[in-house]
Amino acid sequence: MFDYSVIRVILKISQNKEALMIIEIDFNSDEAIYVQLCNQIILGIATSQFREGEQLPSVRQLAETIGINMHTVNKAYSILQQEGFVKIDRRRGAIIAIDINKLKALSEAQSELAVVLARAICKGISREEIHGLVDKLYDTYGY
Repeated sequence: MFDYSVIRVILKISQNKEALMIIEIDFNSDEAIYVQLCNQIILGIATSQFREGEQLPSVRQLAETIGINMHTVNKAYSILQQEGFVKIDRRRGAIIAIDINKLKALSEAQSELAVVLARAICKGISREEIHGLVDKLYDTYGY
């Protein structure tokens, strides 16, 4: 039996090579679709499925492929631009362009991680379990 609340879309992300990325959107999630889309693209960048200079699908194309509103994709792309993951070019659309500001990134990671860590501590997760989880996740990104 299929779960139609989660859609998995395979995107061809480059005209020059056979680069593919799977984006998963859970329509039953409490997390907004544009946030899920942003997170999936960021994960794609971190796992090298998207590389610097590659063009993301057009707003219209991605919206039609996933089956969501164009405004949702546009909002995701705008947030990714504000956060320094993409540049928006009027002719080429959204291009992967990482703004490397390490101090800002560390500050953002610290504030986001503080809440995640607090939740884990409240649920009884140990320091060792957290360290193991962080190491495991970091290794999946190939660094």
